[in-house]
Amino acid sequence: MSRIHSGRKGRSGSHRPFPLTKPAWVTAEPDETREQAVRLAKTGLSPAQVGATLRDSYGVPSIRAVTGKRMQPLLRDSGVRADLPEDLQALLKRVVHLQRHLTTHPTDNSNRRGLNLMESRIRRLARYYRRRRILPDDWSYTSARAVLQVE
Repeated sequence: MSRIHSGRKGRSGSHRPFPLTKPAWVTAEPDETREQAVRLAKTGLSPAQVGATLRDSYGVPSIRAVTGKRMQPLLRDSGVRADLPEDLQALLKRVVHLQRHLTTHPTDNSNRRGLNLMESRIRRLARYYRRRRILPDDWSYTSARAVLQVE
């Protein structure tokens, strides 16, 4: 795979082992783990933060191995759902930060180009989510809406 906005190849990372079964040393029950995940998500944590908290504090290496479901469908079935997908929310947060930077440093052209590339990435991702019916059909990116949705 390669990067979207550069001529370089991507960075390879580590992957989980293929057999996704519950390890013998995990004592967590599926219902208990599901309740903990929903409780953490209702406090305002993102799904990635919920998974990291379960891993670090409760000794659950993978919620999918314990419950048999991935984090997003598990939270959606429990009635906990964010307004925006997590990756789109992170991109909007970065765009707002760059916009604030460019108001104080208007001649920073490299960051202005980075802002343009990030906005195109948001539009591409929004188009994907509209096709998948995760975002409403009338959702579109504007810089003013990004500021409102981040704060």
